[in-house]
Amino acid sequence: MIECRQLSRHYQMGDHLVRALDGVDLLVDQGDMVAILGSSGSGKSTLMNILGCLDTPTHGQYLLDGEDVSDLHDDELARVRNRKIGFVFQQFNLLPRATALQNVGVPLFYRGEARPNGPAREALEQVGLGNRLNHYPNQLSGGQRQRVAIARALVTAPAMILADEPTGNLDSTTGEEIMQLFHKLHAQGATLIIVTHEPHIAKYCARQIHLKDGRITEDTRRQAPGEALA
Repeated sequence: MIECRQLSRHYQMGDHLVRALDGVDLLVDQGDMVAILGSSGSGKSTLMNILGCLDTPTHGQYLLDGEDVSDLHDDELARVRNRKIGFVFQQFNLLPRATALQNVGVPLFYRGEARPNGPAREALEQVGLGNRLNHYPNQLSGGQRQRVAIARALVTAPAMILADEPTGNLDSTTGEEIMQLFHKLHAQGATLIIVTHEPHIAKYCARQIHLKDGRITEDTRRQAPGEALA
């Protein structure tokens, strides 16, 4: 699913060269559920941006679902994002004047599909919001808004879901509910990469990758809560 070979991202800041990523090798199989952890400045946000085709590496190669996306132009990267990646953000990023159904249908609209409502309704039902189709974001709780965002990520049937601090704006109980939903999606075959700085969130993932100074310092696999039942 994902193959990174000697992935590097460097920035020039005055006379100083910042090595945000410094020779990262990474393989993620289809159906994996992976947590990427690291403190501020570790490189996890840079890695997330490259994995999400929001940025390109300075050096190295990135293959997503068999396609080399390392050197694609902006319009080509936009195509890959729309076709192959579902995003879930800490801030939800919902359109305030659009209903849950309309928000979930946005990626299909940009894809040019004439009837997005059917798939959008199915995605909302999948995350337990079939009775909130016509509610606006300000009529939903934080957890419900994040479920709408997850439905929006699912609606295009992406190769992977990339979640950036998905529980950061939620209380601990709601955050656990969202992680349990991710676990359910993983059990159904979804490939998930969750970027977080919180170990108690990372524990839901069977595989945990730690970054420091732009390099992978630890890559472990263990049984996550509920995995034996999945």
